[in-house]
Formats: sequence, structure tokens, C-alpha cells
Amino acid sequence: MAKRIVIISLLTCFIVDASGFAFSKQTPVVYCKSDQENGNCQSDVPIYVNRLDSAESALPYNYDKFDFCRIQDYEFPVENFGQFMLGERIRPSPYKAIFLEEKKCRVVCKKSYEKGKQDEQKLQFIRNAILKNYQQHLIVDKMPIPWCYATETGSNFCSQGFPVGCYVTKDGRKNGACVISAKFQDPDTYYVFNHVDIVITYQSGEGEEWGSKIGITGGRIVGARLTPKSIKHQAEFGSDPCSSDDVMGVKDRLDDNLDIVYSYSISFEESNSTKWLSRWDYISYELSNAKIQWFSTMNSFIIVVFLGGMLALVLLRTLRRCGAQVISMDDPESIPKHFRWMLVHEDVFRAPRCGMLLSVFLGSGAHVGIVAFLTLLLACLGHITPANPGSLATYPMVLFVCLGTPAGYVSSHFYKMFGGKRWIENALLTSLLCPGIVFALCSILNVVLWIHDSSGAIPFMTWATFPIPWLLVTTPLVFLGAHLGFKCCAFEQTMRTGGTPREIPKQRCVTRPVIGLLIGGILPFGSIIIQLFFTLRSIWSHQMYSTFEFPMLVFVLLVITCAEITIMLCYFHLLAEDYRWVWRSFLTSGFTAFYVFAYCVHYFNKLAITGAASIVIYFGVSVIMAFVFFLFTGTVGFLSCWWFVGKIFSAVKYTTAAPVTDPVPEQVAVDEEGTYDRDEERQGMLSDK
Repeated sequence: MAKRIVIISLLTCFIVDASGFAFSKQTPVVYCKSDQENGNCQSDVPIYVNRLDSAESALPYNYDKFDFCRIQDYEFPVENFGQFMLGERIRPSPYKAIFLEEKKCRVVCKKSYEKGKQDEQKLQFIRNAILKNYQQHLIVDKMPIPWCYATETGSNFCSQGFPVGCYVTKDGRKNGACVISAKFQDPDTYYVFNHVDIVITYQSGEGEEWGSKIGITGGRIVGARLTPKSIKHQAEFGSDPCSSDDVMGVKDRLDDNLDIVYSYSISFEESNSTKWLSRWDYISYELSNAKIQWFSTMNSFIIVVFLGGMLALVLLRTLRRCGAQVISMDDPESIPKHFRWMLVHEDVFRAPRCGMLLSVFLGSGAHVGIVAFLTLLLACLGHITPANPGSLATYPMVLFVCLGTPAGYVSSHFYKMFGGKRWIENALLTSLLCPGIVFALCSILNVVLWIHDSSGAIPFMTWATFPIPWLLVTTPLVFLGAHLGFKCCAFEQTMRTGGTPREIPKQRCVTRPVIGLLIGGILPFGSIIIQLFFTLRSIWSHQMYSTFEFPMLVFVLLVITCAEITIMLCYFHLLAEDYRWVWRSFLTSGFTAFYVFAYCVHYFNKLAITGAASIVIYFGVSVIMAFVFFLFTGTVGFLSCWWFVGKIFSAVKYTTAAPVTDPVPEQVAVDEEGTYDRDEERQGMLSDK
């Protein structure tokens, strides 16, 4: 079974990667001066704006939602599927750049606000964005333009965006970016960052092979940075309208007419030390945390290996001694304590309750695990990078749609092992139940985003088309896998199942189900807690993630840890003569999801997220994340325990005393094959009495 699943998964991964839907390598763009522009280069350096987001709110907004300078009658840039799903809305910016042309304090537009309800609403929306520290995002040559500044510790920190502004409270306390300048000091004042200084770094083509081919003095953009400023421009635009030292402050109430002028400056710097292929290194923020991740991952790895070695030593020694002798079942009291698990040999393979539901969970868990593994594998191979925006959302969705066959195969195979006969119903539930739960939760979150007019909301008609590939592609593949799995031979049981279930002795405290669940989830959670922190920070703090070697390593550690802890607890429960391992093995490691959700609640307290809508979105995403963890870790725990139980009971040799046979009475009729009816014998014995 495992070989078939691996072959199907790798084949699907190869098809997805080679079909053209996988992102192609980004082609470098060569820029040149306007008087040298030809078919090999271009002089226009387009700058785009993206959605505005905040670490204090889960509601992103489109750039056009704000009363900023914008271009009329423009063409929308094409966004890929992943960018659209992540709520990115890329639009042309009002900032115009020509290669190697310096621009100093170019005025873009002026926004005037008069005392009135409509203008007050526009201005209030900007005030709210400043209070929640919303960030603007500029893009040049498909790269974000970061804002880098020195922190209080002296280190240099780069943010992917720059704030709309900052606020000084009524008691004079500076919030957000107001701490960078002493000019922001008026209480109860909103300061708008209405000017940006953009510096674009390029690699010259001189001495480069690609430069000699085009025959001009051009360059490739290898980086950019900006500095936001708040400037109260002079009333009359002279040669330098940005020469004023006053800052653009907005009071909480509009008592008089207000004008906000937006401007920008652009300059170019040559840097041949940075190559085009490595231009993303300076903006990969997690590189600064690589030492922390390595230290934490290695610490978890050492703990897991140490505990796994101890468990393996204990279990292997016990099972080896068990396989070296023959066990007699006639006198159970004579069996040593470390062999008491053999007493449940007639019940250990008994079909569980709700076998249909368990098999559906197993199929969905296998589906999630394979998709996660292949996504991380493609990421480690370089197919999911910041240079391919949206790929982190696109690849899992495509793989999920195309990998329905392993889900149906695993689900129907175990459903048949549990004695089920309705494989069509099993396949239907496998394709609809768990994905339907996730789709329903996502629909609720999408409605919340839609009510608040967020850019993360997907239009209703577009959202209604999402189930089409799920129903027309995934569901038939699930039925195909279910047909193959149900047709395949079921797992051959080592022992026969007895007619009457064995009575389970009273369990001690340590072998009770609740204690096992609490213990079974804590160790797998401990192996992923650091990576979970970086993942949550990347999601809710809107930081870029490009180093996927750490998640891949943690993924492997999680699988090993779930298998170890589940096998250990399964062995201890069998020693206590409790044969109900099937559901318990799934729930033991699946309880990791409880700790994951609890950590999400703990992490929420570290964030400054406010607002009912943002709270609903945060916990809705946390529930979906925990549910996916539950399916995956539970499936890993069940498969490892299923393999373990089959191995240990197949290695045991049982003997029973030869039954004492009475001579065949004369009044009992013997058939042609020399056998007789035991019921007739018993009736004769009763009549004699």
C-alpha cells in the first residue's frame, strides 16, 4: 500500500511541476537610459502599490480604499491565483521612475479636505489606519521596497512596508514610527507620512556577459529601499517644496480646511557586489533568526533522538525475549507482567466503533500529509520563493486537487479492514466531509472580510466556483483510489477475533485515556513549538518566509515523534490488557492539535489585534490550522501503532493443551467422513443423566 501511495504522489508532483502551472524562473529585466531604449532594454521602471495591512488588524485593505494619490484609467497588473487568494491587490503607483534619472521632491497630488461629512469620513479612515499602524507596500521589479531603520539596540531592521503615519497620544506618548524623530511631539496629533525617498540599487552591465550582448550601458535592479517622511509642504510649490521643516500633522477634529500634499524623490545607486540571483538575500528576514532556529531545532532533535533511543531499547529488548519463547495460553496467571499484552490476542484486531468515520479521517489525514510533504519538498528545491509571489498558496491547492487518489485508497483500505462493505459511501464521505468542514469555515471568514470591504475578501461568484475543481477533479480521483483500495486485499490478521469481547481490567491512573491524550500530544508539540512561533509571526506580522529547510526538518521530527509516543503508549495500554488501541492511537498523537490551538491562543495575547472581525478571523484560522494538525498527526499515530501491533502479534508463538476427547458414544451417528455432531452427543449425555 505504501509503495502505491508514494508512486502516485511523486507522479502527481512531477506532473504539477512540469505542466507549466508551476512557476517558471523569473527572467531578469534590463534597464537603460531613455535615449538608449530598444528591444533589449527599457527605461521605464514601473513602481506598483500593494494592499495595506497591519499587525494590529487581520483586515487588509486595497490601496484605492484610502484617499491617496492614484492613477485614473490604468490597466490592472495580472495577479496569479496564489496572490489573489492571499488578498494581494497590485495597482500602478503614482510614482514614476526613469532609469538613472534623479527626481527630487516631485509633487504627485494635493488632497483637500473641507469641513463636511464626506471629507471627514475620508480623513477619519486615514486616522484609523494610523492608529492601527497600517503599512503601505511598494514594489519595483517584482521586489518589495523595504524601509530599513536602526533599532534601539543598534541593529538594522527592515520592514516590508512603511506606515501610513504615526500618532502622539493626549498624554504625549509616541506610538509607532513617531519615535524616530523629535519633531513628532504635539499631543493628540496624527502625523501623515506624505513623502517617500526611494533609492534604487542596480547592477551595471559593464564586464558582464549579459551586458556585452545588449551592447548598451544598462543595469539590472538588485535592490531598493525607501525612507518615509512627514512634510508640511509650502503653500506655493517652488523649486523645492519639501524644504519646509514642519511636519504634516492632523488633529482629531477637522476645525478648518486642510491640504495634504504627497510627493516623492527617486535616486539610483550602482552596486556590482550584489548579483541579480542573490538580490533577495537582504530582505529574507528569517536569515537573521537562522541561528535561533538551528539551535532550537537541534535541541528538539537531540531530545527526540534520546527519548526515541530509550523507547526503542526497552521495546526491542522486551519483544526480542518474547519472540524467543513459546507462550502457553492455558494458564494466564503464569504469564509474566511484561508479556500480559498477549492475553488480548483475540480482541486486539476487533473492529472499532464508528469505523467509517475513522477511515474517513485516515484518508483525509494521509491527503494532508502528502500535500504538506510535497509542498515542503518543492519549496526546498527552490520552486516556492519570494521571487514567485503567491506560490506558497498555489502549490498546496493544486496538489490537494490532484492528490485525491491516495486519500480514497487509504480510507477504503482501512474501511475494508474494519469490516465495512459500503465503499461508495466511504469514498463520498472522504471527498466531502473534512474538505467540506474547512470550506465552510473559510466561507464564514470570507463573509466577515466581505462585510468589512477588505481586500482579502473573495467575490461571491468567484468563491462559488472554487468547489468546481474539488467536485469535478478531486472527488473522481478519490473514488478511483477507493476502488483500488477496496479491491486490494485487506490486512491479514495474525490472530482470530473471539466471539465475546474480553473484559478489560480496571485501569490505573497512568493508563486512563485522558492521561494518555495529554502525554501523547505534548512531546510532538514540543518538537514544533519554535517553528510554530516563526510561522505565526510570519502570518500575522506579514513577514516574508523563504527558508523552508527548517520546516522540512521539523516536519520529519514531528512524524518521528508522533510515531514514537503513540507506539509507547499503545504498548503500555496493551500491557494493562486494554485492547482498544484503534481510536486511541489516532487520538493520542492527534491531541497535538489541542496544544497547537492553545499556543495560538497564547500567541494572540502577544499581538495587538483588536476588533471583533479581526478576532474572528484570527481564531477561525487557528481552528482550521488545529483541525488540519489533528487529521495529520492522528493518521501518523494510527499508522505507526497499526504497524507495531501487527509486528508484535505476528512474532508470538502460542500453544494450548491438547483437548481431551471422549470416545464416540454408540448412540451418536457418525457421518461418512468420520465426524459426528457434538450437539447430538451432548443431548445423549443429558438423556443418560
